[in-house]
Amino acid sequence: MKKIFYFILMALSIPCIVLIANNKKSNSGKVVVAYVTSWTKEIPDPGIVTHINYAFGHVNNTFDGVRIDNPQRLKQVVGLKNAGNDLKVLLSIGGWGSGRFSEMAKDAKLRKSFANDCAKVVKDFNLDGIDIDWEYPTSNAAGISAAPEDTQNFTLLMQDIRKAIGKKKLLTLATVLTAQYIDFVEVNKVVDFVNIMTYDGARPPKHHAALYRSEMTGGTSCVEAVEAHIRAGMPAEKLVLGIPFYGRGNKKEVKDFVDFKNIPQLTGVESRWDDVAKAAYLVNKEGEMVCTYETPESIKLKCDMIKEKGLLGAMYWEFAGDDEQGTLSKLVYNEVVNKK
Repeated sequence: MKKIFYFILMALSIPCIVLIANNKKSNSGKVVVAYVTSWTKEIPDPGIVTHINYAFGHVNNTFDGVRIDNPQRLKQVVGLKNAGNDLKVLLSIGGWGSGRFSEMAKDAKLRKSFANDCAKVVKDFNLDGIDIDWEYPTSNAAGISAAPEDTQNFTLLMQDIRKAIGKKKLLTLATVLTAQYIDFVEVNKVVDFVNIMTYDGARPPKHHAALYRSEMTGGTSCVEAVEAHIRAGMPAEKLVLGIPFYGRGNKKEVKDFVDFKNIPQLTGVESRWDDVAKAAYLVNKEGEMVCTYETPESIKLKCDMIKEKGLLGAMYWEFAGDDEQGTLSKLVYNEVVNKK
């Protein structure tokens, strides 16, 4: 475990000078989007994020409006805007296993009613926009309804939401790393940017969020995910790279999901580094991968790639996975926004 603590100490040594944003993005033009969940208590420092996506809202039971998890928590998060740094707060609607999208989006009347309710929620909660996290159009892998026409209806839904909330509010979406399920050529016309969920691509014995492909990389890599979205019709300058603040375990020695802040407490494991994939992992006494996770070193390299490829910025799921020192959240902000 010595290497793990070395990575953390290395990150803490990075100067954490915070620049205050004064426009829709930041002084650098880059964004740092933090997902903040309804079921946690941690609150981000508004000086080290440009956007917060509150998770989650859902399509309601009558398919014509929005239901919000823990509305009081959302109000608390929106209160961070009072710090005067022009923080943007969006409601993220969806998430894994959140359904009723397919039924709502296929019906023009229900779709427009839902879009109008999005606009009402934006006004009532003083939000800056809506983030749609339908996982995924045409797929029932999450145990939700799906239909072949979902992709086309998704486009119509995004068009209706844009019309309802207006051009001055933000409209974003979260998308699978393979760039499937969505007509990005059409959606590009109405959205501000796309958050690529470049994680959960695999679990041990494969990396789940490797920067590059190696023999240990799972379904795809971060670089491949970005390239897939560009080929699908999204310009690089509207792409935001997702970073997991958690690791994926093998379910035996390490549980399926483990927050970054809890990695140092794991015992009976040793850290390793895949220098091809630029990814960290833990092995057991037999040398078998039991956890794939992020370190400050791997995240810094992802931030370098964001700048090299001209991406809009970084997103992470989710803020509460960071440690008390804010090791990862400070690192992401400094590398994406502050560093020239």
